[in-house]
Amino acid sequence: MIQEGAKNAERVEFPVIARHPQHDAVSLFHQEETAGLTLAKLYDQVIQAWGQSECGELLDSNQDGYIGVEDLMNLLSHFGDSDSDLDGVFDSVDLCTDLTACNYLAQPTEPCGLDADGDGVCDFYCGANTVHHYGYEYPTVQIGDQCWFSENCRYLPEVSPSSEGNDTDPFYYVYGYQGTDVEAAQSNINYATTGVLYNWPAVMTDNICPSGWHIPSDAEWRIMEISLGMSYAEAEQYYWRGSPVGDYLKSSTGWNVTDQWSGNGSNSSGFAGLPGGECYVGIFQNIGAGGIWWTSTVTLDQRTRQLDINDNVGRWGFPLDGGAAVRCLKDTE
Repeated sequence: MIQEGAKNAERVEFPVIARHPQHDAVSLFHQEETAGLTLAKLYDQVIQAWGQSECGELLDSNQDGYIGVEDLMNLLSHFGDSDSDLDGVFDSVDLCTDLTACNYLAQPTEPCGLDADGDGVCDFYCGANTVHHYGYEYPTVQIGDQCWFSENCRYLPEVSPSSEGNDTDPFYYVYGYQGTDVEAAQSNINYATTGVLYNWPAVMTDNICPSGWHIPSDAEWRIMEISLGMSYAEAEQYYWRGSPVGDYLKSSTGWNVTDQWSGNGSNSSGFAGLPGGECYVGIFQNIGAGGIWWTSTVTLDQRTRQLDINDNVGRWGFPLDGGAAVRCLKDTE
C-alpha cells in the first residue's frame, strides 16, 4: 500500500536521465525544487506520464509495505523497457517472452524451452539446461556423447563426523564438518563449493542422482576420457595415466598454487573438477590438493577417478568406508 506521507522531503533531487523517444516522463525529474511532493504522488505521475498501468509486484519492488526511493529508482532503471508478453516482468529481465515456449511463465530467469516432439515436456539440452534435484539446480556439460553434472552431488539426508563410518552402512560427510546437524553442515563453505563425500554404501543408495541420471561406471568414465584425447591403451591402464586429460578436467581456480607450480587446470572440458579432498581413515584430508570421484564399479582398481596437481587422471582403488565425491551421468536413450 502506498503511504502518502512516507519519505517526505523538502527537496527531492534526481539525476538527469535520457529522454525516452516516445514518452516525456523524464521531464518530471529535472533538478529543481519539489517542496511538498511526496514520493507516492511522484510515483503516480511517473506511471501516468510513462503511459503505463500499475505493474504488479514492481510497484513495491522491495516488498517493504510502501513505495519509497528504492522502488522509484527500480522503476526508473526500467525506463523505456517493455513487457511484450504482458506477464508483469520487464523484457530486460525476462529470459522467456515466447508465449509458445513449453516453459512459458515457469520463471523469468529460465530461458525459453522447446518441445520438438510435442509430448508436453520441455526438451532437455545438455549444457544449456540445469537439472533440479532436492532443492538444487545442477549445471550440466556435454563431453563427447555424454551429458554430465558439472558440479559434485549435494544430496545429504544425514551427516556424520569423519571419525564415524563403516563399509556396510551409508555415511555422508561434508569436508571439515564434525557434527550431525544437516542444516549446519549445509551452511559449511565446503558443502557449497565441493558438495558431499559419500562412502560406498551411500553411493549405492537411490537418491544421489535424479531420475534419468546415474552414477557412471568405470567403463563410462573411460569413454569420457577417450573423448578428451586419452588413448584407448592409456584408458585401460591403472594408477596415474592419460596426461594432459587431467588438465582438461580440473577447474581453472580453486587448486593449491605455490611459487613453483599451480594445481589449476584449463577446464577445457567443462567438467570443473575441484579439489574437494576425501574422508580417509577417519580424517578429512587433501582439500585444495586432490579430488576423488566414485564410479559405480566395485572392482578395486576401478572404483574411483582421482585428480591432483599433475595433469594425469588416476584410476585407483579406494576403501569402501572412505568418503569421496560423486557426479551424475545422464542415462542414454
